[in-house]
Amino acid sequence: MLDLEADAVAASWTVVEDRLARWQAGFDDMFALVAGRFAQADSRRRARMYLLGLLSGAERKNSWTLAEQAGDLTPDGMQRLLNFYRWDAGAVRDDLRAYVLEHLADPSGVFVADETGFLKKGTRSAGVQRQYSGTAGRVENCQVGVFLTYVSSKGRALIDRELYLPASWAEDRERCAQAGIDVDGEAEVAFATKPVLARRMLERVLDAGVEVGWFTADEAYGDNPGLRAWLEQHSLDYVMATSCDQRFTTPKGPVRADELARRAPRKGWQRLSAGKGSKGHRLYDWLLLDPGTNTGGHLLLVRRSISKPTELAYYICHTRYPVPPAELVRVAGSRWGIEETFQFAKNETGLDHYQVRKYDAWYRHITLAMLAAAFLAVTTHTERVRDEKGAPTLNNN
Repeated sequence: MLDLEADAVAASWTVVEDRLARWQAGFDDMFALVAGRFAQADSRRRARMYLLGLLSGAERKNSWTLAEQAGDLTPDGMQRLLNFYRWDAGAVRDDLRAYVLEHLADPSGVFVADETGFLKKGTRSAGVQRQYSGTAGRVENCQVGVFLTYVSSKGRALIDRELYLPASWAEDRERCAQAGIDVDGEAEVAFATKPVLARRMLERVLDAGVEVGWFTADEAYGDNPGLRAWLEQHSLDYVMATSCDQRFTTPKGPVRADELARRAPRKGWQRLSAGKGSKGHRLYDWLLLDPGTNTGGHLLLVRRSISKPTELAYYICHTRYPVPPAELVRVAGSRWGIEETFQFAKNETGLDHYQVRKYDAWYRHITLAMLAAAFLAVTTHTERVRDEKGAPTLNNN
């Protein structure tokens, strides 16, 4: 009996060791993709240790704790990585995007734009001011980052980021200079709305030759006619939340979304799942309307709560080809997991644990935290596929 128990323990350890070996190899492969972006040997070593620290079990992941993880007595080395070493966070971001799409892309993938807040004290960090934070659910002193996330059946990961610079900052050149924000040089930074920032990130995706199947976002983006026009000009299909007073073109003139829903026949509603949540399928009643009567304009998708029938949400849709309502519902539902993606990156890879004030340093930390989170998303997918296939362990003859 003791021999059987010993064999079972040994087998379990073999499985654990094999899994750790695969994770280490996966990390090495991931880091090899970006290592060349760090021309100096010390910056390359620091970047590797920084990423390993972000992936560690440390409760807080700032320069002090990451330095401790690396065996340093002070945070100076990690701070040099974020503030002084010469490396291009934009190039690392491009490598990150390619890495995610190589491992997680599928034909049904959806690109999602959304924002998250980073609560801050003081007034000197780039872009900080009292502004609405979805994270806090109220106006707080914070920075706001706009992110592009890729969502597919294989997983989801943040692939791009832009720091939102409020107009009050963009107009204050002295304050910008103190925060390392270029207001006069080749990399001039000016005020841009959040929809414009989302468009910039999508432009980078297209410039990289990536096919964008679907795009979705909340009503802050869906209500923006400039973003919608740009998406349509570039033949990008979208389903975006929109306000109840959004007007749709009809043969009789513009009509509000809520009025179109009120006029719709009762028999048009369908009960469909917007995807699985923590408690199973997220079921709602849905109604798809073509206000322009097949004139090639925008479609209106309406969501109704089953438990609260008076609770409606609206989505503006545009597609190059006819698609069934269930597909539009799936795309709309792809946005709901983004808060979990933000929370995961904040909790597990220190997305919001930084203690930097400079503009470039924000991008550097955020990019490395995103890369660490992407590694976890890719590893989760590859391990799931391996388990489903019942793959043998490395030491199994």
